Amino acid sequence: MFTLALLLYRKAGTSTQEYQTYWHDVHGPIAAKIPGLKGYVQLHGQPDAEGNLPVDGIAQLTFDSEDAMKAGFGSPEGKAALDDVANFADTSRLVSVPVNPRTIV
Repeated sequence: MFTLALLLYRKAGTSTQEYQTYWHDVHGPIAAKIPGLKGYVQLHGQPDAEGNLPVDGIAQLTFDSEDAMKAGFGSPEGKAALDDVANFADTSRLVSVPVNPRTIV
């Protein structure tokens, strides 16, 4: 398995609610169509006690392999998902990290 984690920050002028609603209700179904995608989790950031939100969200996308991920993102559906990110997130701050999840519980 190959998992990619994306740290996401909302687009300037977008409220947290607008960002989370668009990401879940609009972008989610677009991304779910990426060929070869085995799992897609959205982790929506929540402010701490002082109201700080260090990251607006983390996306976790899982594929069978890195090659499967590259093929998925290279497809028309993958390109549509990548293009849509600019509609809700600040793409200049997007951070992608290949990860190796280890489940404890």
